[in-house]
Amino acid sequence: MAGSAADTWAGIAQVATLVLLLVVAYRPLGDWMARVYTPTKHARLERGVYRVIGVDPDAEQSWPAYLRGVLLFSAVGVLLVYLLQRIQVVLPGDLGLPNVGPALAFNTAASFVANTNWQSYSPEATVGYTVQMAGLAVQNFLSAAVGLAVAVALVRGFARRRSGTLGNVWVDVVRGTGRLLLPGAFVFAIVLVAGGVVQSWGGGVDVTTLAGGTQHIPDGFVASQEAIKELGTNGGGYFNANSAHPFENPQAWTNLVEVFLMLVIPFSLPRTFGRLVGDDRQGYAILAVMGAIFLVSLSVMSIAELAGGGSATQAAGAAMEGKEVRFGILGTTLFGTTSTATSTGAVNGMFDSFTPTGGMMALVNMMLGEISPGGVGSGLYGMLVLAVITVFIGGLLVGRTPEYLGKKIRAREMTFAALYILVTPTLVLLGTGLSLVIPGVREQVLGTSIFNPGNHGLSELLYAFTSGANNNGSAFGGLTANTTWMNSALGVVMLLGRFVPIALVLALAGSLAAQDKVPATVGTLPTHRPLFIGLLGAVAVIVTALTYFPVLALGPLAEALS
Repeated sequence: MAGSAADTWAGIAQVATLVLLLVVAYRPLGDWMARVYTPTKHARLERGVYRVIGVDPDAEQSWPAYLRGVLLFSAVGVLLVYLLQRIQVVLPGDLGLPNVGPALAFNTAASFVANTNWQSYSPEATVGYTVQMAGLAVQNFLSAAVGLAVAVALVRGFARRRSGTLGNVWVDVVRGTGRLLLPGAFVFAIVLVAGGVVQSWGGGVDVTTLAGGTQHIPDGFVASQEAIKELGTNGGGYFNANSAHPFENPQAWTNLVEVFLMLVIPFSLPRTFGRLVGDDRQGYAILAVMGAIFLVSLSVMSIAELAGGGSATQAAGAAMEGKEVRFGILGTTLFGTTSTATSTGAVNGMFDSFTPTGGMMALVNMMLGEISPGGVGSGLYGMLVLAVITVFIGGLLVGRTPEYLGKKIRAREMTFAALYILVTPTLVLLGTGLSLVIPGVREQVLGTSIFNPGNHGLSELLYAFTSGANNNGSAFGGLTANTTWMNSALGVVMLLGRFVPIALVLALAGSLAAQDKVPATVGTLPTHRPLFIGLLGAVAVIVTALTYFPVLALGPLAEALS
């Protein structure tokens, strides 16, 4: 196995430190999030916000009204981010950059509002300070707050009895932003500045290179955007190199801080879930499945990269192509597993240069639905949908009416859950397939977008649509996505991949909230014991394997076996 023993032990120490930090944060952060979404009293500043936007914070909403609020709020976000890009030349801090083109502006607006943060452009050469801060950074907060709100609405569906309402979307978004995301991002922006991350309004500097030439080094408000980029599982970098850029991620300990930020809210949300439904054991069960899948994925990706992809990497001592020396192999695989197992999509290395097996694991993390632990909010509600499917299967096995947390899982609930599971694979496979069969588009994709023909090229295209449909935003690389077709297709896929599942989750929540709770009987499947934990993990993996195995066999699996 390539790679020094010292580097391996250093990587293991990083993982151990990360686990310790997450364990320490689990209860206090999970309990705090439960308190954020439960009190009826509003802070003075929050009441001011409600008056400005013209809503009654004490009015509860049905699931259709809650959904309309999410869609309206997000539609306004898309329009504003699009407009900022299209009028960039008249905005302060434009850095002399031209207006962004229509297709790219649509793609970027859809991407950041959908919490995807896919970037078909080099940020430092495309958007100025105002677009970065007033457009992209603002959506980093708001899109994450929407994900949290939807997750909490689903949990309320389990917790409430004979209720026609799920809360108030405007209150949930304001509280998630003001009481959780803003304070957290503020604190960790300072931590990142202390670690060497840039925070400046200067327009960059010109330096003289070793060859005697002049190079412009851009800077900006990087630390403040970096903090919410990771904390909100967003992922859009201030620079094209993302978290491989030394201005965004200067050293090994800042790398660990950024990994922690990506994981801390998603891994603490099961605690919030347990508190809100009145049974902490349910949260531990969900956490166990999330953690087990994450550790297996990290192990497989790390072993693949440490072993290398052939004689060349073994002779070199490690598969270091596309990786930063300051992070090493395990620092890169830890970051890569984290960013694709959540919906962050940030990268500190190049997935296109990973071994076929290592790159496939990044794909699989997203294909699982990003549930290990998933994005802020979206990971929890994705796992709970799988839990609904799991108890239905368990009920079939024992011949009992399936129940979860005292709520019957009937045909109506299963319809919403099944449709949720089908949405993302449909978008991924349809988008990839259409790109390869539509006349004119096929020639453009194969001739212009894909740099690497064959199995690897298919992996690059498949990765793009998998990343977009799952609202991840990371890129495999080796693919030119800044074309009219790719910008438009991926923009549509990102919006559908975000808001169709949200609609189904809220419909499921409304159906559950309307039910009364039924008492547990001897035939009820306990959902906090190892049997259910194992069954839930198996369902998550099997559903993914049955759906995606054929296309994986044509891409990364074929490349790994060749």
